[in-house]
Amino acid sequence: MNTTWLSVIIASLFEVGWVIGLKHADGLAEWGATALAILVSFALMIRAARTLPAGTVYAVFVGLGTAGTVLADIVFFDAPIQIAKIAWIGVLLLGVVGLKLLSKAKKKEAA
Repeated sequence: MNTTWLSVIIASLFEVGWVIGLKHADGLAEWGATALAILVSFALMIRAARTLPAGTVYAVFVGLGTAGTVLADIVFFDAPIQIAKIAWIGVLLLGVVGLKLLSKAKKKEAA
């Protein structure tokens, strides 16, 4: 995995953090951490989009962020585990993997 894709994954982790922060932040420090997570996630995503197709970067960013947020809700906030929700997250992650593989195939064709 190259550093560009790694930055998309890290951006997605920060996305999970700021989404949780938007819901649960109470004090100034928590809101500050949420704002910082927003800045970091978008800066990393924008940097990755300079190298990779922007649509693919955004789809992977949002897909991983969505999956991570759902899992964080289950693990940290006792959200109920619904089999259908987990199955749809699995479908979403398959799409993310497919987009990543497709972008790798496009690079090989261009070379």
